[in-house]
Amino acid sequence: MIRARKRLGSAPAVDEAPPATMLLADPSSERLVALARLDLDGLRREWRRLYRAAPPARLSRDLLLRSVAHRLQEDALGGLRSAAKRRLAGLARALAANGKSPPARATTRLKPGTTLVREWHGRTHTVLVLAKGFEHEGQHYASLTRLACAITGAHWSGPRFFGLLRNARPAAAATCGAADAG
Repeated sequence: MIRARKRLGSAPAVDEAPPATMLLADPSSERLVALARLDLDGLRREWRRLYRAAPPARLSRDLLLRSVAHRLQEDALGGLRSAAKRRLAGLARALAANGKSPPARATTRLKPGTTLVREWHGRTHTVLVLAKGFEHEGQHYASLTRLACAITGAHWSGPRFFGLLRNARPAAAATCGAADAG
């Protein structure tokens, strides 16, 4: 890799990251543009004002700039959703409790138009993913779980039944109700 940096207005070196000002969501924002002009001490003052704490001692100017810009954008445009904050807080509690982070949840998002195929007791079942629900043999279902119940006659996790979860293993099946089709 090329590590040398040319001076006097030439292009950045190959392994050099783009300037933080290029990564800002709204470069026309006067406050963000003014940030890019601050020296290291100015960025540290801005960090203290925004975070109400001293910045890490060895944080580079570029990382300070990116962090302060992110915080300003977060204040202006909003931060994480409350569900994401709760998830992060739960992960932090689990890590503090046993020193290990819990395994990541497998979330599979299915796009409308996707076809799921599952063989069950010698019969192949084809399911079409819709914008709101699922279609199987001309019948609409609100959830994969209700659909799996209709196919098997027993309560199954729909994502597990269709093999969408990691470590999928058969679950103990309980009888499902007759009004499960949506």
